[in-house]
Amino acid sequence: MGKDKLKRFAELETFTNVFQLNPVHKGNWNKNYFKNNQPIVLELGCGRGEYTVSLAKYFPKKNFIGIDIKGARIWRGAKTGMEEHISNMAFLRIEIEQLEEHFSENEVDEIWITFPDPQPQISRERKRLTSDRFLTMYKKVLSPNGIVHLKTDNDGLYAYTLEKIAELNLKLIKHTADLYKEEWLDDVLSIQTTYEKIYRDKGKNINYIQFQF
Repeated sequence: MGKDKLKRFAELETFTNVFQLNPVHKGNWNKNYFKNNQPIVLELGCGRGEYTVSLAKYFPKKNFIGIDIKGARIWRGAKTGMEEHISNMAFLRIEIEQLEEHFSENEVDEIWITFPDPQPQISRERKRLTSDRFLTMYKKVLSPNGIVHLKTDNDGLYAYTLEKIAELNLKLIKHTADLYKEEWLDDVLSIQTTYEKIYRDKGKNINYIQFQF
């Protein structure tokens, strides 16, 4: 591991907005950490936290938690949060498979899945973040009217997710295979991660789906 990564991992230990591995706030994120009753929004596979940071600034009356296992990436968003005193934002360094260990039933109001690994191989379907096992997790932690958003450059994952929504009879709210050509594109959907900027610079279409259970 390089010196920069080691330095970032060490610095993460000092950040009060980062929680690692141990489920310390399950069922009590608002009571213990945010100190309010605002809706909780998760970004899964948040990477450097661009979406989490931007959403937290855009919606001060919601609480945001970016989730990723890669601490060196989380460091960037967490450091921004510390430097800019963003009080409605936190980061959780865990595998997404551990979601139910860290959140109680109905504790979450919204989930963003931003440019996840599409896991295109058939043998890796269970690792897709919109596969049956992950959708089951989301349903458990989401409130009854909770919303899931997916942004992806991968056309296969977009098609796969639409198939899952139809198969499970979920409520499809919005979807498009070319987000930036839609009249309903807004400031929130225009937030771009590092990966999204790269894809758009290459002329790649961006897929978007919004659905409920």
